[in-house]
Amino acid sequence: MKLIETDVLVIGAGPAGSSAAKHAARGGADVLMIDRKSEIGSPKRCAEGVSKEGLKKLGIEPSPRWIAKELSNVRLVAPDGTDVKLNEETVKLPEAGYILERKVFDKHMAMDAAREGAKIMVKTLAKDLKREDDSLVVTAERMGETFQIKAKIVIGADGPESRIGRFAGLKTAAKPKNMESAAQFEMGGVELEDPNSLEFYFGSVAPGGYAWIFPKGEDIANVGLGVLATETDKSAYQHLMEFVENCPATRNAQAVELNVGGDPVGGMNKKLVTDNLLVVGDAAGHVNPLTGGGINTALEAGLYAGEVAAAAVKEGDFSKKRLEEYQKLCEENIGKSFDKYLKAKEYLLSLSDEELDEVAKAFQNVKLDNINTKELIKLLVKVSPKALVKLGKIF
Repeated sequence: MKLIETDVLVIGAGPAGSSAAKHAARGGADVLMIDRKSEIGSPKRCAEGVSKEGLKKLGIEPSPRWIAKELSNVRLVAPDGTDVKLNEETVKLPEAGYILERKVFDKHMAMDAAREGAKIMVKTLAKDLKREDDSLVVTAERMGETFQIKAKIVIGADGPESRIGRFAGLKTAAKPKNMESAAQFEMGGVELEDPNSLEFYFGSVAPGGYAWIFPKGEDIANVGLGVLATETDKSAYQHLMEFVENCPATRNAQAVELNVGGDPVGGMNKKLVTDNLLVVGDAAGHVNPLTGGGINTALEAGLYAGEVAAAAVKEGDFSKKRLEEYQKLCEENIGKSFDKYLKAKEYLLSLSDEELDEVAKAFQNVKLDNINTKELIKLLVKVSPKALVKLGKIF
């Protein structure tokens, strides 16, 4: 059987995988990245929102090739239609700023990794993993050919409930209460109240999650929602159809694309590394539990993963102990904030539609000046007595 040898093997070419491959190659490692799809970035698996600050922090220059829309406003809608309107000058939300064309953005990130020296193989499925001496050997299949890849370090960026992580003994499976089912249409003919505003709808419209309308053009938008199976007997698709039929903005719109998938919202996994292997992105639970967004944190965690992997290769130490530097970086820069957002999510889940309406009405009387998500949650405690009991001092 054909054998390929490399320093670092990245499995999955989403934002997390490409970021990891890019920074591992930049650090001098021999890198191979594989993806099971024939086209990187397709089908898309998210609402495509990303923050401007997040990209700037990572040194990713915005490009009109992959930015569909720049957004400056946010509209939060309660079950009775009461809304709270914000703009980028008053509140910085994690996934607000740009709406991407993920099919273009993901390719852009993969090409960036290639420019740093990473090799890429598409339509390549990782089928098995075994340990051999001080390396890992992955059995892969590509266009009917089965072969093996021997790597000093494997980076699992293969999505929610990572198979590669499980092969290596990590617990990557999410409990049902922590895995949202999401469904989304890309639609034309959407009658937007404000084509420059992200819209979020809360309450029984999407049990356990929320619904969203993310504009991509004058009358084009991603329209979707996420639900928890533990909170409803209906599928995400059924809830989406009801939302589209009842929401004034989408009643006359037409879908041109349907996307479905799972979104892990239980916070970061407790263990991200073992000997010769680490997981990143959705595979590691790098998804904001409050918003369900994960592009920014996937890119950030990918940077940490790539840099640590490259350093470990240089040192010739691929042990769990050496790779735990990556775990510590993720805990410090991502995990701590996720713990707080998880608590906020659990509070929102406890509210009835009537209580959500009351909170929205209370927010309409609050002046919001230059606040971030942290301050927004503090205000929530002020306007809702239940929030004080549920949240306490989480910041």
